[in-house]
Amino acid sequence: MAAKGEKRSPTSHRTPSQIKAHGRGYQATKKQKVNRAKRNTARATMESAGRVHKGDGKDVAHKKSLMKGGTNARKNLAVQSRKKNRGHARKKA
Repeated sequence: MAAKGEKRSPTSHRTPSQIKAHGRGYQATKKQKVNRAKRNTARATMESAGRVHKGDGKDVAHKKSLMKGGTNARKNLAVQSRKKNRGHARKKA
């Protein structure tokens, strides 16, 4: 619930206090820190290979998800547009 007087972000539809709470909770867990480090390493690998560049609007995707045992091996990484990488359908529980 939004606090009195707080405006929601037009992109995330969350208030600043909700965004901060998410950062302190979920994003600060050990598991999420490890996953973020793996994603950063994958991006650095592809940058050193010359496949992506800073500000090019591309994402480095894992063909087999890190959550399902995927690795940062070069054969498991692919360059995709942000729209394609972030817009995939997710299964409903």
